[in-house]
Amino acid sequence: MKRLMLIWVWLPLLAVAQETPVGPAVAERTEDFGAVVAPAAMPDGATALAGWVGVPEVGASFRQGISGWELGARARFDYLRLAVALEGVSRKKVWTQGAFELAPELGLGVLLDSGSRYFDEENFSGVFLRLSPGVIASWRVAETVKAVGLVEVPVDVGLSPTGAFRLKPLGGVGAEVYLGEDLSLLALGELGADVFKEQRGVTRTRLGYGVRLGLGVRLF
Repeated sequence: MKRLMLIWVWLPLLAVAQETPVGPAVAERTEDFGAVVAPAAMPDGATALAGWVGVPEVGASFRQGISGWELGARARFDYLRLAVALEGVSRKKVWTQGAFELAPELGLGVLLDSGSRYFDEENFSGVFLRLSPGVIASWRVAETVKAVGLVEVPVDVGLSPTGAFRLKPLGGVGAEVYLGEDLSLLALGELGADVFKEQRGVTRTRLGYGVRLGLGVRLF
């Protein structure tokens, strides 16, 4: 009899517990998910680590939301040119309209290019100062899917007085999907131009492109 009474007491409590909504922290994770490109800027206190593979580069990033800004770092390895870029990056969300967010981005760092011409016959070696302005947009189109768009304009200026530079404006679109357990998956394609001038050479322009498949995790 006592066991039967305990069952009747605990069943309603278990039902209420199952119907209780998740706490604010958990709800925020699923509402403002993203780690690779989305969200447009990290909310205060949020941290993310991400990595990606693609063409012509692989890379990794660290993102931290603090005092209304996103601050982070990014490393890229262009395996076709054997070039490494290291940057500090900042973002600031400037516009939010419903599920749409927009944030400008600025990166500052250095590029080391080996000059390898095995895959790229027009590559050239050097040490470059890199300035990377850009704009990031994200739009939540489903409960676990965000459409993302970006424009990035990395400018590499040679540190030796030879006039060498590279300008590579690219625009891209893709999607970042929430996988659960604070993980998200990104697929992104970019298209644009690749404008460059070798040491004491002439300025040349060709097609610029990029493809990324990335995986990121949010560390709250």
